[in-house]
Amino acid sequence: MSAPAENASVESGGLPPRPPLTPRDRRRNRIIAVTVLVTVWILLWGTVSWANLLSGLVVAAVVLTAFPLPPVTFAGRIRLIGSLRFLIRFLSDIVAASIQISLLAFRFGHTVHSAIIAVPLRVNSDLNLTLTGEAVSLVPGSLILDVDRARGILYIHVVGVATDEEVEAFRRSVYEVEARIVRAIGSKEELQRLTLPIPAGTDTGQPER
Repeated sequence: MSAPAENASVESGGLPPRPPLTPRDRRRNRIIAVTVLVTVWILLWGTVSWANLLSGLVVAAVVLTAFPLPPVTFAGRIRLIGSLRFLIRFLSDIVAASIQISLLAFRFGHTVHSAIIAVPLRVNSDLNLTLTGEAVSLVPGSLILDVDRARGILYIHVVGVATDEEVEAFRRSVYEVEARIVRAIGSKEELQRLTLPIPAGTDTGQPER
């Protein structure tokens, strides 16, 4: 009787239900959460030092103890080559987008168009939604406005799109970001989902005139 429910989950864009987390999985997730929080703490201070490292560990412990959040399961594994490819392309996208936004700012008399674009991701997991949304928002000219967690849809405000073709080009670029993230840290099951056809766009996504 469980097969129909599993098929429905896959067809709707989500991943099949996973078994309960083992103690080993919980320890791994805590280690990853602490590592991310400490890294963010050090980046905020802008200096790598023992003091910042130790204070970051304390802050991470307090945050995870006092403000427990629903666990974001990390089911994949970190791949060095995939991670390097993502990082290099991410940095190049930031530089290219910064130049494009600068050019738009200095084009006097030119009307800058924008759009709100809905992008249903192929891998509907909390971790993928978070990482893809953060990566897209950090590139100048695009900002996440809302997330439909149940359906795995990102709603993104984009500057500098004036035609339907440009809307679809941006939507494809988000899928490329998602693919690079999954190839960097995704599971085998998530990698297989990248071979599925790109979901059709929703009504949201028409350029604002």
